Amino acid sequence: MTTHTHTLSNRAGAHPALLDASGLRSAIVSSFVKLSPRQALANPVMAVVWLGTWLTAVLTVTGKTSPALGWSVTGLLLLTVLFANFAEAVAEARGRGQAASLRRARKDLMARRLAEVDALDHAVTVAATELRPGDLVVVSAGEVIPADGEILHGLATINEAAVTGESAPVLREAGTDRSGVIGGTQVLSDQIVVRITAQPGHSFLDRMIALVEGANRQKTPNEVALGLLLVTMTLTFLIVVLTLPVIAAHVGVSINPLLLVALLVCLIPTTIGGLLPAIGIAGMNRALAANVLAKSGKAVEVAGDVDVLLLDKTGTITHGDRQATDMYPLAGVDPARLREAALLSSLADPTPEGKSITKLARQQGASADDPVDACFIAFSAQTRMSGVDLQGRRIRKGAADAIMAHVASLGGQPGAELLSRVEQIARKGATPLVVAEGQHVLGVIALSDVVKHGIREKFARLRAMGIRTVMITGDNPLTAAAIAAEAGVDDYIAEARPEDKLARIRSEQAAGRLVAMVGDGTNDAPALAQADVGLAMNSGTQAAKEAGNMVDLDSDPAKLLAVVEVGKQQLITRGALTTFSLANDVSKYFAILPALFATAIPSMAALNVMQLSSPTHAVLAALIFNAIIIPLLIPLALRGVRFRPATATALLRRNMLVYGLGGVLLPFAAIKLIDMLLAAVLGS
Repeated sequence: MTTHTHTLSNRAGAHPALLDASGLRSAIVSSFVKLSPRQALANPVMAVVWLGTWLTAVLTVTGKTSPALGWSVTGLLLLTVLFANFAEAVAEARGRGQAASLRRARKDLMARRLAEVDALDHAVTVAATELRPGDLVVVSAGEVIPADGEILHGLATINEAAVTGESAPVLREAGTDRSGVIGGTQVLSDQIVVRITAQPGHSFLDRMIALVEGANRQKTPNEVALGLLLVTMTLTFLIVVLTLPVIAAHVGVSINPLLLVALLVCLIPTTIGGLLPAIGIAGMNRALAANVLAKSGKAVEVAGDVDVLLLDKTGTITHGDRQATDMYPLAGVDPARLREAALLSSLADPTPEGKSITKLARQQGASADDPVDACFIAFSAQTRMSGVDLQGRRIRKGAADAIMAHVASLGGQPGAELLSRVEQIARKGATPLVVAEGQHVLGVIALSDVVKHGIREKFARLRAMGIRTVMITGDNPLTAAAIAAEAGVDDYIAEARPEDKLARIRSEQAAGRLVAMVGDGTNDAPALAQADVGLAMNSGTQAAKEAGNMVDLDSDPAKLLAVVEVGKQQLITRGALTTFSLANDVSKYFAILPALFATAIPSMAALNVMQLSSPTHAVLAALIFNAIIIPLLIPLALRGVRFRPATATALLRRNMLVYGLGGVLLPFAAIKLIDMLLAAVLGS
């Protein structure tokens, strides 16, 4: 199977256009639709600006202020609301564009439904919408899989480009952790029987469409907390503005209500209030751009705070295609006997390792037909061995400690030679499998795997982010230690069972850490559900995909590095724009306050540090800047602030320097420039 890792770093400089012409038209229309009261109230900060727009319009119509100033302020406030709506609409439009291509993948699908697995000649053609969980369908080469399901019989190469965007076909096979299939994908070769697992309208594609459109987007805890802060600030400034006329009356100052509305709009955090929904939607879109489907915005954001990352060794740290490379018979054991036993015990082993043992044994001269009346013992995570019983013979192969315990239970005595051979193979980073017949150990098979190129650098990058990596493997401690040292992980768990993964996650969480877990099998489902971030492989079982809160469409376990970067970028982007929004309010105070009081209280003119040409121009310049800064920041909100691995202190320092100091200085220059343009066009 071909997989590709899409990290943020290798996408830098290759961002797609924000919107095409159709998406732009849709976003503009949506900006006006969002002016409806019900939708406007969803964003309290901008709802206050929208209410101020109506108030200034009423003041202008009733003659409470000059028409020129009144309509200018009303128009600028309306633009501010429309720009905020446009920011959210752009993010939603990008999602709708992605969803449109997904909808095409499931349109008008038909299915060949079976009464039972073996009744292939009696398939009945029905619409895919009639399928229900538990139904069986047969899908042949050239046909489209009608609904989500698990392969019960057969194997096939499948084109998943409709979902993943990756044109390379993938292999899906019954009885493995790669048995899950998605409705709308196309079978390229062979024939499979699939058991349907999803209700109509609740398939993987349906959920994916809803998520990328933002219809099911739930606000993250940080987003909710920031929203409450913005509402609190808005209410506080509203109270301040409402009390200003009373205070001004005591000193003999009359304040134009229009200027009070302008002051309120400049005081409240309109920039981040207008961009906050777009930032949340864009975070999920960035995850999808990395071919990761996040089931909620919370999952994306939590990924940015992960402390511990648990990864399977096979397929994640190593290439995952462990192959039998050597067979080592013990002293006094005929090599042919070891080869025959290895072959017989692997005939019913569907795993890649089992198939490679069968292949190696045959290459070395072993030959055996399928035995009659044989009882095959399937491998399980609990026993960690497999084998066959036939004609009084009990052949087993598996992990060294499991086989030694099995032999000991039959009265055998594993010798020092076995331990030495196992240790020798393990120290080389290979996995030793021991073969025994009855109470006699025959020898050891070496399974070799290779650590992925560049994985050590990726773990170093995670370490620089403050994330500790833990490798999980069913290998013995010596093999695990060798692979862990070569890969550069911080810790490892050897001879791990499913319950060991769950226990480790719970212990880390009990210590106050956030844990991420990668998995693809049904036995990974409990750990994926327990982890704060559970990244399930798209190629994995339906149980794993349901348990995790993210699905990697590329089925590349190393993708979690990109997920962490997306999460951290989401946090940094929201923090940076919040800092900028609060900082740039400072300069607007120095524009509006002198306009309110300078005429009645000449000493207030000292606050006019920008030396603006007139009170009217000051108000208009501040409102113009307040409006145009929102669309100017839309690209940054959607693409995100560039993330560089660094400590929290370094990130905070950079954030305050660039967006804090920049947020203070930029508006001073911009408002002064706008004032000069107004003075040149309108006169002083």
